[in-house]
This record gives sequence, structure tokens and C-alpha cells, in this order.
Amino acid sequence: MALYHEVHGEGRPGTPSVLLSSGLGGSAGFWKPQIPALVKAGWRVVAYDQRGTGRSPADLPAQYGIADMAHDVAEVMDATGTERCHLVGHALGGLVGLQLALDAPARVASLVLVNAWSRPNPHSARCFDARLSLLGACGPRAYVEAQPIFLYPADWAAAHAAEVQAEVDHAFAHFPGEANMRARIGALRAFDVDARLSEIAVPTLVACAQDDVLVPWTMSQRLAEGLPQALFDRSPHGGHAHSVTDPAAFNAALLGFLSRQD
Repeated sequence: MALYHEVHGEGRPGTPSVLLSSGLGGSAGFWKPQIPALVKAGWRVVAYDQRGTGRSPADLPAQYGIADMAHDVAEVMDATGTERCHLVGHALGGLVGLQLALDAPARVASLVLVNAWSRPNPHSARCFDARLSLLGACGPRAYVEAQPIFLYPADWAAAHAAEVQAEVDHAFAHFPGEANMRARIGALRAFDVDARLSEIAVPTLVACAQDDVLVPWTMSQRLAEGLPQALFDRSPHGGHAHSVTDPAAFNAALLGFLSRQD
């Protein structure tokens, strides 16, 4: 089944598009703070809902993996006439970008990896164990109510309480189902390309927030050290979703990096 996708802007002839791949939520809507800035800067932007989420409904097999998600990106690129892309991926979306760069390097012009990682770590595993236990014992409502704890700094979440609650309610209304969520979390937990980072030769911006409570910022540091052409951008504050909580700073770093690839 074709995945839901959006194309914004026209870009410049002969220039790769910017393809946005979101994290565990899977929705193109995650990139709302970035799309207008990218289009204003002259980029053609492709965003999509990942398989089994949002407007791309599907029942995912238990063994659905990051390689399958990378294949889905290639399908979106084909459907939108996108030969090559600058892939911007948040968390799980960053893993998809790494996998696509390994599987189809000719299609990736550069990578922007936001709070991503190259191998599992015990702290994130503990967080996902807790989230899955909550999902199994209490159901989807409790799962999505806890989600902002892992995404946002406490001060930002308190100051944007109504916005956060609306997001939680939307996530509950569009919850993809426990089986799909378990399959997606299983995919990101199994991902390990740490030994292959040296094979990924494209220019890469590794962006992270030091106060991310879900993924230690040191996982991004490891990516930056292992990738041959990596720049490291570490923000002191913003949480796991610092592209949402501090879009001005994030967009400046993103647009600056992309302008150097143009």
C-alpha cells in the first residue's frame, strides 16, 4: 500500500529534496516547525506518515525492522519523483536514514540525525521497558499520557500544558494499536550499525540535546565520532524533541548545514 506523503515547495532544478522522517510517532506532522522554514529557504520538502501510523494504516509484522522502514522511504521517494534527498530523521527516523545510506547510498546526499543512535544502550532500554509495561498493564491512554515525559523538558511542558495535552489527546485518538507499537519499538531496539558507521561517507549533521531523558546525548557523540563526515551540534536544553521545543535554534543549524550542501 502506498504511504501517505506530502510535497511542499518546488526547490531548485538539479537539487536534492529534503526528506523528513519522524520518530516513534511516525507522523509528518512532527515537522510542522520546520517545513515553512525549509520552503522559505528554497527547498523542496517531502514528509510522510510511516507505515502503520497516522494516515498510512497497516498491520505490521512482529519482525518489521528498520530495513523495512528504509525500503518504505525509497518507495516514497519513487512516488514523489525524488531521485536523491537530504534525509532529516528524528530518533527512529534517524536510524532509517542511516539504514538507507547503507542500503542505497546513491539516493542519500546528506543526513541530519536528531537525537539518534548507532547501537542500543541500557538507559533507553529501561525507558522502553517502562513504556511497554505501561501500555500492557494500563492501555494506550496511559501510554500516551506518559509520552511527554520522554519528549520534553519539564519546564517547557509545564509552560505549554494546553498544547501538550492537545497533542496527547490527538495521539490517543490516532493510536496505531498495541501490536504496531510493539513492532516499531522492537525495530528500533534491535537496530545496531555501530560497526558500519565508517561506510557512511555522506556529510552528516548530528544534532542532540544534552537534557534528552530518553536517549543519552553521548549516543549522538558516538555517531559524530564514528561517521567520516560528521558535524556535531549539541544543544544544552530542549529535550528529546528539541526541534519542537526550540525550533529557532534547530532550524538555524539545519538550514546552515543544508546551505553548505547546496
